[in-house]
Amino acid sequence: MATAAAFGGSVEGTAQTTDGFKYTDERFADIQMLRYKVEGFDHLTLKQKTFIYYLQEAALQGRDILFDQNGRYNLRIRRLLEAIYTDYKGDRKGKFYAGLSTYLKRVWFSSGIHHHYGCEKFVPPFTADELRTAARQIAPEKLHLAAGQTVDDLCDELIPVMFDPTVMPMRVNQKDGEDLVLTSGCNYYAPGITQAEAEKFYTERKAPLDPRPVMMGMNSRLVRNADGELTERVWRVGGLYGSAIEKIVENLLAARPYADTPAQQKVIDLLVEFYRTGDLRTFDDYSIQWLKDTESLVDFNNCFTESYGDPLGMKASWEAIVNFKNLAATARTEKLSANAQWFEDHSPVDARFKKEQVKGVSAKVITAAILGGDLYPSTAIGINLPNSDWVRREHGSKSVTIGNLTDAYSKAAHGNGMDAEFVIDEATRKIINTYGDACDDLHTDLHECLGHGSGKLLPGTDPDTLKAYGSTIEEARADLFGLYYVADAKLVELGLTPNLEAYKSQYYTYMLNGLMTQLVRINLGNNIEEAHMRNRALIARWAYEHGRAEKVVELVKKKGKTYVKINDYEKLRHLFGQLLAEIQRIKSEGDYEAARRLVEDYGVKIDPALHKEVLTRYEKLHLSPYKGFINPVYKAVRDAQGRITDVTLDYSEAYDAQMLRYSRDYNTLPDVNE
Repeated sequence: MATAAAFGGSVEGTAQTTDGFKYTDERFADIQMLRYKVEGFDHLTLKQKTFIYYLQEAALQGRDILFDQNGRYNLRIRRLLEAIYTDYKGDRKGKFYAGLSTYLKRVWFSSGIHHHYGCEKFVPPFTADELRTAARQIAPEKLHLAAGQTVDDLCDELIPVMFDPTVMPMRVNQKDGEDLVLTSGCNYYAPGITQAEAEKFYTERKAPLDPRPVMMGMNSRLVRNADGELTERVWRVGGLYGSAIEKIVENLLAARPYADTPAQQKVIDLLVEFYRTGDLRTFDDYSIQWLKDTESLVDFNNCFTESYGDPLGMKASWEAIVNFKNLAATARTEKLSANAQWFEDHSPVDARFKKEQVKGVSAKVITAAILGGDLYPSTAIGINLPNSDWVRREHGSKSVTIGNLTDAYSKAAHGNGMDAEFVIDEATRKIINTYGDACDDLHTDLHECLGHGSGKLLPGTDPDTLKAYGSTIEEARADLFGLYYVADAKLVELGLTPNLEAYKSQYYTYMLNGLMTQLVRINLGNNIEEAHMRNRALIARWAYEHGRAEKVVELVKKKGKTYVKINDYEKLRHLFGQLLAEIQRIKSEGDYEAARRLVEDYGVKIDPALHKEVLTRYEKLHLSPYKGFINPVYKAVRDAQGRITDVTLDYSEAYDAQMLRYSRDYNTLPDVNE
């Protein structure tokens, strides 16, 4: 999965289209909210609009699931804060209410009390006593109190979680040498379960040498039963999160009659069966059927998908996206997928790790219609699924670049002063301004369409063997594939780049981001925790260090400021190829120790002096390092019989209004989900 963290995608400017659509919106903390335009929706048929309407309802019904997955107190904290936000009787222009507003907006944005990207718990800008006093003003029936619980009881339970820095300090802890399960605040494992216990539980249940292994544990919480034995609570209808999943299923079934094709109806049938049974073999059947459906204009994902939020990289967060194909832009990705075998054959990796026959690679550029779960408000700009290695090997993969989101990021980034502050000279800025947007999109296409779908595991290699390092290694593999090929003459031949100079824009911004500018997202003194950021640091620092003797890339000083200088772009490409070959070997052979060394040596630690300098320079620009999106509002127009006659879009809903409406209308889970 590609995230919008490239040089141009991490900052904002002023963005308004000629038709008056405003992309930029509210700012708070370290976040800038954007809006995305669902271009082309008005040209869809009524059947397609109705299909999207019900699918977007299904996409919103699972919102509470992610809050609970991210931490077992998150729903209670969110609901307490929302009650105070809406019913507070004190000074709404005072310091406390301003601080509470910012904190609640961060909780909404991160689906919990930990930073959505860095995973550290953020500190409330008000005191525990102020919170308790405000809570006492609220009518008890609005505070979701348990039977016999008082307001002070609720505060006694939640205040340590919010304010004590020693309680659940990290949602996902990746620190080498620590018990990653015990020290992570996410809610995938019951309190007290250790990393060793969890790994032993799943290792013992894996069938030896199974050529088609299910993604064990991806849709469950690991808990202890009454006898103290480990067991799974599966997320399904009638199981954990059942009340939310029932609503999702209800809307999927309402959408089913409006599907583009019978094949797409079968996709829905299998997904519903998986939601009802929790059977992981059914999930594989659903994934295969979803892969086969390449003809439908409207498409969607709605399930437990990515495992970045689990310190062991197994359990999947719930996410959803509804989209339709951008036919004109898809011509670009179709050229890549049509030549997938050429790219695989000419990859710099060892022949033992290449696919002899690349199967089922499809790619398209899509227009996002709605974002949900772990794709909202912060989202990816590219997605490649499914994640099952054997399904990808035997049936292929489906890749998307989310065109209207990359467009929104691009428009919000122009004219912000970031390039003037951090890019070394005018000649390099000119290359970036000329080719940067196009090469960013192309790198995302290569990452998703070909990078994730490339290579193979050797027989007998467990796909989970890299454990906590698996996500970082996989993202690095896909990024390196894109970096290596964005400079290839084949792309000029295919008409995807105009010349052999264009790729330099991507090389420069990638190295700048990996070595310097992504550090604006990290508090001084912290390590890099998030998998995508570790991946970019790993690649940039490895290339810098291994090219140091020949000065391929340098960090130079100009007027007391540090800049990235690339002296030899061709040698830098060669270094990317070398690292791609090694990372593919690590993945193919399941070399855990080599993965650990690469990530820990290059992807975690930060030079404190350089970090301080970057933060100081960035602060003067008055920009926000993180972006997220406000969804459009879909309204069904109905006739006297209740039949949908049209679906309209409204882009005017404010961020807080949207979040409060979602909490009211998609309130699908109880406060405590055990």
